[in-house]
Amino acid sequence: MSVVGVIGELLITAGVLVLFFLAWQLWISEFLMGGELTAEASQQSEEWNASAAPTDPPSDDPTDEPSDDPSDEPEPDPDSVAFNPPVTAAPSDQERFAALIVPRWGTDYYRQIAEGISTTGVLDRGLLGHYPTTQLPGQEGNFAIAAHRMGHGGLLHHIHELQLGDHIYVETAEGWYEYSFRNLEYVHPSGVGVIDPVPQDPAAAPSDRYITLTSCNPMYTSNERIIAYGIFDRFYPRDTSAPANGAPDEIAATVNGEA
Repeated sequence: MSVVGVIGELLITAGVLVLFFLAWQLWISEFLMGGELTAEASQQSEEWNASAAPTDPPSDDPTDEPSDDPSDEPEPDPDSVAFNPPVTAAPSDQERFAALIVPRWGTDYYRQIAEGISTTGVLDRGLLGHYPTTQLPGQEGNFAIAAHRMGHGGLLHHIHELQLGDHIYVETAEGWYEYSFRNLEYVHPSGVGVIDPVPQDPAAAPSDRYITLTSCNPMYTSNERIIAYGIFDRFYPRDTSAPANGAPDEIAATVNGEA
């Protein structure tokens, strides 16, 4: 075989190896890591359940029995914990303090959130990263998180599929914060206004609770950023005496490990 032929075969082999490496980085590792990442989030939830404070037993007062008459349903109390949620304690750097659950992405989507957006310490470990300069779950302002779009678990692979009104849940030791998706935005990598307390309005004082998901766009590149915004609906406190430990029905299968 000629020298040119040998070089040609080596180049073909090298090309195949490069393609396999890219496939591993972008697809195969995402598929293989998915189950492991879900299991880690489930284990974290079980630990929170085990350390949760005991809840008060149900009242024996017959007047507390539920009624089938819709007119007897109590009006939502704006001062209740559901609408004035507890604020998550400030985590330490790289601490796993929360989890993201997005029903639109399937019952097996259950991913941990860690403090910070370090590539090696957080994002490349299959974690979503919380921007340390932004607010925490329960706080008025903007709870902003970032993750890889592809590879390393592909945590925000399907961010573009979100539809108006889709629920986005953040789980912490305290319970579940429910947000509703509002809209997508595409910005340059320098567009840091998306993580302002009121996104894209640096002069405004926040009066609501937002969630912002950020990732790279288009897929396979980092030319720009895709941003998903949501707004807080209500809070579901962790209650180990309740079905699914108090989680809303929509995500019960996920938090119970039935996905």
